[in-house]
Amino acid sequence: MISALNRLVDLVEEHLVEEHLGEELDVPGLAGELGTTEYHLRRMFSSLTGMPLSEYVRRRRMTVAAADVVRGEDDLLSIAVRHGYGSTEAFGRAFRAVHGAGLSDVRRDGGPLRAQPRLRIRLTVEGSIPMDTRLIDRPAFRLVGHAARVPLIHQGVNPHIQQHITALPLAEHLRLKALGDTEPGGLLQVSDDLDPDGTEGSELTYLHGVAVSRSTPAPDDLDAIEVPAGRWAVFRTAGPHPQALQTAWAATATDWFPSNPWRLRPGPSIVAVLDRAEDFSTATCELWLPVEPA
Repeated sequence: MISALNRLVDLVEEHLVEEHLGEELDVPGLAGELGTTEYHLRRMFSSLTGMPLSEYVRRRRMTVAAADVVRGEDDLLSIAVRHGYGSTEAFGRAFRAVHGAGLSDVRRDGGPLRAQPRLRIRLTVEGSIPMDTRLIDRPAFRLVGHAARVPLIHQGVNPHIQQHITALPLAEHLRLKALGDTEPGGLLQVSDDLDPDGTEGSELTYLHGVAVSRSTPAPDDLDAIEVPAGRWAVFRTAGPHPQALQTAWAATATDWFPSNPWRLRPGPSIVAVLDRAEDFSTATCELWLPVEPA
């Protein structure tokens, strides 16, 4: 996977030379050549680098474009078109978003510029902290509960999810628990329709509910997510909540996937809370991720 991600970085650089400027990256084609999927490649890139692939591409393109702006050999519209923009205005907005300065200011003063260096991904897997993991095959099942569209937040408590859960009356939590009849057990925190790039603030579907077998009818007033048959990697975590869970989630990208012959497949990620303190300051959880052979 590390080799695949570095090949992806090489592909970005190949599209920064004159004859390929402005062309779209063929990420699906590269993923196929490397024997993986675009979904897994994008998820691993964002997890390991801390930025979506699309953001890295934008920063690198604007780093190269800045050199053209400073040199002053061509007019700004010609530079904009060369780098894939249809107007100076659109190019200027993208340029300012990366560098924090306008085109005319940079052309006059030579800066300020915020260059994005070329990434080179290196990974040292220490393996000093074992990951409590099991692999399980599950037949198709259904997730039912109350769903909402919320923004993705990587660190700390997501207030939008917290508000969604606390708005449900206690009787509804008890009703949902009684409805669940298959693994993962108990009340579940389900994230679905995630942006493969894992962009902070991008929207996802969050469902607070339970897992039921395909033969169990879902009440009409509940939302449902159909989950096809497949294999799951299940990671057990314990400690401060949600920090321990978020740390384990990150470690799946930095430690587990690079060390094991599995890759993510599209599907919901599920958190089952097995035990928790009364104030939810600590918890024991299981993180369920859909996987397939790499």
